[in-house]
Amino acid sequence: QVQLVESGGGLVQTGGSLRLSCVASGRSFSSYAMGWFRQAPGKEREFVAGISWGGGTYYADSVKGRFTISRDNAKNTVYLQMNSLKPEDTAVYYCAASSIVSRASSDYAYWGQGTQVTVSS
Repeated sequence: QVQLVESGGGLVQTGGSLRLSCVASGRSFSSYAMGWFRQAPGKEREFVAGISWGGGTYYADSVKGRFTISRDNAKNTVYLQMNSLKPEDTAVYYCAASSIVSRASSDYAYWGQGTQVTVSS
């Protein structure tokens, strides 16, 4: 069982930056692949970025070059650094844990409660 708690969301202007954090409690954080997803009002939840247990990273095309995912296994924490934010990045952001490397939300068994990111134009 893994419990996930996100933080770091907020209101930022277009072009600004935010760093989201997700702290995990429970067993064997380092053995999980971690992902960030987001859901805007009226839209499906979508994959944003993922990181394998070994540190390999992968991104949605819409955020590639602007967002960076990283993890600190000693702190049981995964981060999402978001730069050059756009209004279309506005959403609730969720971190999630999976036993496999995947972009599909259905492959993630554990989810945080989400943190709101709002980018004003």
